[in-house]
Amino acid sequence: MRADRLVSLVLLLRQRGRLTADTLARELEVSTRTVLRDIEALSAAGVPVYAERGRHGGFALLPGFRTELTGLNHEEALALLTAGSGRGEQAFGLGSALASAMRKVVDALPESHRATASDAVRRILVEPETDLLSRRPVTEEVPDRTMTEIRRAVLTGHRLRIHYTAVDRPPRWRTVDPIGLVTVRDRGYLLATRSGADRTYRLSRISAAEELPEPARRPDQVDLERVWRERCARFLSGDHVAVSLRLNPERREDLLRTAVAVRVAEPEADGRLRLEATFQDLRHAEWALWQLATDAEALAPDSLRAALRARAAAMATRYGGPS
Repeated sequence: MRADRLVSLVLLLRQRGRLTADTLARELEVSTRTVLRDIEALSAAGVPVYAERGRHGGFALLPGFRTELTGLNHEEALALLTAGSGRGEQAFGLGSALASAMRKVVDALPESHRATASDAVRRILVEPETDLLSRRPVTEEVPDRTMTEIRRAVLTGHRLRIHYTAVDRPPRWRTVDPIGLVTVRDRGYLLATRSGADRTYRLSRISAAEELPEPARRPDQVDLERVWRERCARFLSGDHVAVSLRLNPERREDLLRTAVAVRVAEPEADGRLRLEATFQDLRHAEWALWQLATDAEALAPDSLRAALRARAAAMATRYGGPS
């Protein structure tokens, strides 16, 4: 909305001083021409914004001008700014909205706290792009237009058409009644019903979406945490493979990224962990434990031990002689 954009423009000039029209256009995700029209609108409304010509010119506010926004205390502002500094800011396509909100948070602080909060945020890093082993996280991409349609249908309570690709099936269109959105370990899910049956859709597998005009068939109130917990329980009780294994504790996060669930973790005398993990099927379990090499040992089921033994024997045979 234009009103929100005008507020964001004023806050950018307040917090960063003189900025060019091109810089403002990039920050606000609009064209330079739109920025110039917004500057004219602010001037006409009495906001003391002026232009400076020349190589280092741009737009600025007269010193001392301050917008009146609802304030936050220092700890509240720091919590919001820190949360907004992580990769979670892009969840469900709300990155630009969060950036605008963060500008308002900074401006709401008293002058004496503004520099302190900004410095504190620079000293707290949330979810960096690489971990200590230099592994980049796998980020699931959802087209902006698709995410906008999904989010709007969830929030307005309308039905939704999605073009979805299920595992080992061709993509096709489905009409669903959206219930809510959940993000877990950087993976996003749409919780919905279809013909009255519960459905959970991975957002990264939705290539297109369309909000429909008719209302969704869903309760007016929802306890999303309870719904998610119940669906997880049903999923884990399905046709999966339970695996007992011993693991080098340094590889626990690697296992968590591949297993469907890890329910029991007990330390053993030699420092290793004894775990009960769930995988989609035997093939998935074999692949996941093979990635961990000798840092993991499958204890049960015997069929998994046999599969890993056969794979290791084949590898030994391949490399047993000269190339």
